Amino acid sequence: MIVIMLIGILGAFAGQRFFSRTNFDASGYANQLATLVRYGQKLAIAQNRSVFVRLNGSSVALCYDAACAARVAAPAGGNSGSAATTQRCRNPATNIYDAAWACEGLPDGVAMTNAGTFYFDAVGTPFNVADAQPTLVSTFPAALAVDITGNGVTLRTTIEGSTGYVH
Repeated sequence: MIVIMLIGILGAFAGQRFFSRTNFDASGYANQLATLVRYGQKLAIAQNRSVFVRLNGSSVALCYDAACAARVAAPAGGNSGSAATTQRCRNPATNIYDAAWACEGLPDGVAMTNAGTFYFDAVGTPFNVADAQPTLVSTFPAALAVDITGNGVTLRTTIEGSTGYVH
């Protein structure tokens, strides 16, 4: 009887945390964020052109200009197509979902800090969006930390200012 009662008490408190998707969603999105930023840097180097990373608090997206009028194609030909992505990765001009865009939407219950836009130049160095192209002086911080938080778990992705290294 006591064992059954203890299992019931543990189930009531631990069950919600164990069966919550938010921890998994936060971890998965932090990995997607790091992967897309790395892809943006590699694409800028490979194509010898600037690639903009847009972190608007509800999605991460890659574009060839600051306004995201020219969108980067997703590496596999399409993004995840999740409900959050279809809701948050719409063409800014037409408000129509673009499945081929390198964009991933933030899942419900997950939050992102340090939203903003920056770009990688042709050699992979990160620059603030306000840094005029072409420029040799970057005002990008020494390290930009983007936190993904869900259900009390915080995962940090850092972009190093001098090299663009993402970890």
